[in-house]
Amino acid sequence: MYDYIKGVFTHKTNIKGNYITIEAFGIGYRFEIMERDFITLPELNQELKVYTVLLHREDKMSLCGFLKREDRDIFNILTSVSGVGAKMALTLLNSFDVTDLVGFVLDGNYKELTRAKGVGPKLAQKIILELKDKLTTYQGSSSPTSNTGVKSFTPSQNIEDAQLVMLSLGYDKNEVSQAILKTLEKISSSASAEEILKESLKILSV
Repeated sequence: MYDYIKGVFTHKTNIKGNYITIEAFGIGYRFEIMERDFITLPELNQELKVYTVLLHREDKMSLCGFLKREDRDIFNILTSVSGVGAKMALTLLNSFDVTDLVGFVLDGNYKELTRAKGVGPKLAQKIILELKDKLTTYQGSSSPTSNTGVKSFTPSQNIEDAQLVMLSLGYDKNEVSQAILKTLEKISSSASAEEILKESLKILSV
């Protein structure tokens, strides 16, 4: 329903969760946010842009907010896994950087996921099984060298893996290709998929 809300950051509280209020056009929107976003908030009465997720439960509706688009998008993918609700998804995102989390999934490293509070081996393996499938949804789609109107590059397996994850997070092919091109100006094309992904996400989040 909402992609993001941009307004004045007017209130915060960490009682029974981490919550902030953003006022936009005379309406105060209350968001539950991650702890690691909470501790990096600017001063009150500053302008703030929050990427949003509308949660619709049987007894109430609420908003989750994220300071980074990629955190919001991976949250949506996590909550699509059966058995992973909003609280668990926030716990996972609080425990791991997005690129680390994606790396664990792509590597099938369920033991690392169990370091997050409340995630046992069975749930960790289930997350990897379902999330890995979702992150490779674009497998077989056009490669980064397809005609997207930007300068092309020769894809390696690591580049393609990083591209597939970004496409799965909702970025379009053109912006992914441009981000990868900028990334390859800074790091080697032989870098790992995680390194390419991390640098590209930094570019996309600007």
